[in-house]
Amino acid sequence: MTGRLSGSPRGATPLEAPRVLHVAQPVDGGVAGVVTELVRAQRAAGFDVTVACPDGGLRLALRELGADVRHWPAARAPGPSLAGEVLRLARVVEQVRPDVLHAHSAKAGLAARMAVRGRIPTVFQPHAWSFEAVGGVAAAAATAWERWAARWATRVVCVSEAERARGQRAGVCAHWRVIPNGIDPVRFHPAPVAAVRPALAPLADLDPAALLVVCVGRLCRQKGQDVLLEAWPSVLRRVPGARLVLVGDGPQERPLRFRAPESVLFTGAVADVVPWYQAADLVVLPSRWEGMALAPLEAMACGRPMVVTDVAGARESLPPGHGTQFLVPPGRPGPLADALTRTLLDPLLRESLAAQGRRHVLAAHDVRSSAEAVADLYRELLAVRRTVTRRAEPTECRESIRS
Repeated sequence: MTGRLSGSPRGATPLEAPRVLHVAQPVDGGVAGVVTELVRAQRAAGFDVTVACPDGGLRLALRELGADVRHWPAARAPGPSLAGEVLRLARVVEQVRPDVLHAHSAKAGLAARMAVRGRIPTVFQPHAWSFEAVGGVAAAAATAWERWAARWATRVVCVSEAERARGQRAGVCAHWRVIPNGIDPVRFHPAPVAAVRPALAPLADLDPAALLVVCVGRLCRQKGQDVLLEAWPSVLRRVPGARLVLVGDGPQERPLRFRAPESVLFTGAVADVVPWYQAADLVVLPSRWEGMALAPLEAMACGRPMVVTDVAGARESLPPGHGTQFLVPPGRPGPLADALTRTLLDPLLRESLAAQGRRHVLAAHDVRSSAEAVADLYRELLAVRRTVTRRAEPTECRESIRS
C-alpha cells in the first residue's frame, strides 16, 4: 500500500489507500477521458493505481501520467475472443491483487465481472447501457446479461439519475450510486474567439468572421452526426456563411464526409480539443443515447453555449432552465436546425448561455468533486468488507443508494 488518505471521513479511522485496478475498453472518447482523470486524481491522493486496457489513446495518456498500465488485448465488442480476454484479465487481477476493481463501459464490465465474479469489491460503470446501442436479439441478450451480472457488481455507478433509471426500467437490480461526470475547469477554460481562430484557420480553412458551430465526438451512430448533417442545409439557408466543424474520427467518417457539403469541415482526431471549443460560437451534440456526455460539460467550461439532444443525462448536465430551448428530440433534424439557427442569430443569448454554463460546471461538475466521490465509494466498500465479512447485502431494485 502507499500510505493513508487524508480525505477519510471526519472522526473516522484513516484507511490505507486502496490498491485499485481500472479495466477499460473502449480506450477513446468519453470513457478514456473519465478514466484518465480518475487515475490522475487517485495517484495524487496516494492510491496504488493500475489500469488494464488495450493499446490506444488511453494507454498513451496514462503512460504520460506515469501510471502502471497493463496490456489487456480486447476487442471493442463481445465475440469469439471473449473467453481468452477473460482469462488474460484474470491473470492481470492475480498479478495486481487489487482491493477494488473498477470496470468501465460494457465490454470491460462484461470481461471483468466474468473474471472476478464478485470475489473482490467490484465497481461497474456502464457509461451508457450496452442495450441502448443495439436492437432486436442483441438488445435482448445485452439486457439479460446486465440483469444477470449485476450480482457480481458491489456497486453500479451511473453518471446520471437518468442512466440509473434506465437500468432499473430494464430490470437491472443493483446497489446503485450516482456520481455525475466532471471535467477539469482549469484545462477547459474560456478564451476570446479572436485569439484562438487564427491558429486553427490554416488547419481547417476557417474564416475568422464566420459563425462557427463545432461538434466534438467520435464519428459513430451514437453521436448522431448524420442527423446534424441532415439538419445543416436548413441552418445555412437562414444563417448564410455559417460553418460546421466535426472534431473527431470513427467508423462513420467516410460516409459522413461523402454526404457533407463544402461548409462542413472535418478535423480527424486531434490531440487537444480545447481550442476547437474556444473557437466555436456554438457547440452541438446530437447524440442518440448517452449516460452523461463530457462534451457539453467541456464546452460550457470553455464558456460556449450548447445545443444537445434530450437523451439520458443531458438535462442533468445543463444549467437549470436551459432545457426548454436548447434540448431537442434525438434523431429529429428539424428541431435541431431550429435550435441551432435561433441561437446563432442571437449573440446576446449566446453570451448569456455561455456565462451560465461556466458557472454551472464550476458548481456541479468539477472533476475533483467527482473523483472524491469515487474515492469515498472505495473507502465505503473496503470499510464494509473489513467489518462485515461473509455477510451479503440485500439488493435494491427500486431505490438507489446515492452519494
